[in-house]
Amino acid sequence: MASLDSSSQWEDGRGRAQQQDASQTQAAQNPAQQSQEPVQSVNGQSQLSHVMYWRFFVNLALMFIDAAMFVIAGATVLNIRDEAQPFFTPRFDFTMNATLYLVITALFWVWSLHAVGVYHRHVMGDGYQLNALLFKGMLTCWVIQCAFNFFFNFDLTLTSLCLMVIAGWALTTVERIFTRLFITRSRSKGEYAYGTVLVGSPEGIGRTLKFLSRREQLNYRPVAVCPIRLNPETDLIEPDHDIEDMQRDICMNWGSSLPVLEYDDHGLAESIAGMDAQTVMVTDEIRRYSDNFNIFSVRMESYGLEIAMVASAADTSNHELQVRSIQGTTIITQRLAQYSPSNRLIKRALDLVISTLAIICSLILTIPVAIAIKATDGGPVFYKQKRIGLRGKPFEMLKFRSMVVNADELKKKLAEETGQTDRFIFKMKNDPRITKVGHFIRRFSIDELPQFLNVFIGDMSVVGPRPPLPEEYARYNKLYATRMLVKPGITGPWQVSGRSDLSAEESEALDVAYVQNWSVLGDFVLMFRTVGAVLSHKGAY
Repeated sequence: MASLDSSSQWEDGRGRAQQQDASQTQAAQNPAQQSQEPVQSVNGQSQLSHVMYWRFFVNLALMFIDAAMFVIAGATVLNIRDEAQPFFTPRFDFTMNATLYLVITALFWVWSLHAVGVYHRHVMGDGYQLNALLFKGMLTCWVIQCAFNFFFNFDLTLTSLCLMVIAGWALTTVERIFTRLFITRSRSKGEYAYGTVLVGSPEGIGRTLKFLSRREQLNYRPVAVCPIRLNPETDLIEPDHDIEDMQRDICMNWGSSLPVLEYDDHGLAESIAGMDAQTVMVTDEIRRYSDNFNIFSVRMESYGLEIAMVASAADTSNHELQVRSIQGTTIITQRLAQYSPSNRLIKRALDLVISTLAIICSLILTIPVAIAIKATDGGPVFYKQKRIGLRGKPFEMLKFRSMVVNADELKKKLAEETGQTDRFIFKMKNDPRITKVGHFIRRFSIDELPQFLNVFIGDMSVVGPRPPLPEEYARYNKLYATRMLVKPGITGPWQVSGRSDLSAEESEALDVAYVQNWSVLGDFVLMFRTVGAVLSHKGAY
């Protein structure tokens, strides 16, 4: 597929938008010009066909590659275990060639990945979400392959079957790392992404452009913006005519200019459909479930455009929704399934099992560390600190002491010197309070191991937002305080996403989003990602 220079695409998009604005103005003055409308419709259909074309062939290529990875993994396992021979089924009295068996199981693998959503258009370039879905796909494929072998009664050991599925998952995960790099790199050139028009206030559009410029895994490519404002008196959407400020925000947050469309109740959807756009992203101003949003979304979707929204971190994205219509009145009920008693019980059981194993298995490491800390300056081995837990309940959190004895007294002074007095999470490079042993145990997160005792007791969970200090908790706003609706954890989204290298806003958003989206499977993914974060030492200081 031919690659286009991104700057030429932006200029081309701006030119098309300006031509459309001019043609719409002429059409308003001369009704005869309205005969040109089908041309715009043809343009939009052409762009849609182009998107469907690359989306189909990219997913087809990914399916073939995923199937090949499973075949290679399965063949390797069978050869190593000396089971690469035809499989006989006494139930139906025939023999299946090993190659045919691997092809069939590879089809099971691809179907399983498709069933859990791996090939969804918004997942192909993602990392975190994709890894979670690959794990779900592995479990689904294992069940299907077990049922397949049981039905035909093939003489294949359960150990080999399990190893085939695990090896196929592992090889596919590695393969997807490279395909993801290819996709994200191609998106920087304008490929494999959906042309997107941003609609909202100039400030909201600016924030979203900055967000999109830093998120390569997202497949939204801004091609135009449409600034609006909400009239507080009429509660109607109106165009924002401050074009100069809008262009300045665009250049500052996106790095290049974008065409600015003027909002119009009846003509905006047609203008967007006629240019290189498939998605309309609402940044703010138009609130969900409002009449303005319902009318706006219907107008856009009637032209085949997809609606995307930039929501608050506290938005209920993971709710199970049920919509009922009773005598012309629509009733929407919602619930977060992960907060059911059964899921809470499962999470607590996992915490007990994991914390018990961690305490026992880490003795070979924790005992020498405790001796080294005591020998350094004769101070206490453990550092007990008052933290805030579930629903604001205080508890004493345990850590291996990695700082000097008077570390808390020095914190206030260092916070003022580094300008972190208003930040909830205090972190600094080359912190003078950290001892020599402390540098080592913090680098590999060994200082966190005693917290498994807190998990065993029930004050903490293995996965969750970090427990704040009382003075930090006292400064939480209503949005950020929602992170306290789950038990604090040893590891969480903040630790595996850059840790101290994240800005305060990014850290807070990750914690709040976890409350809405946590699941048992998601906790396992975060635990696996924690291993990678510890080994890479990214943001650990």
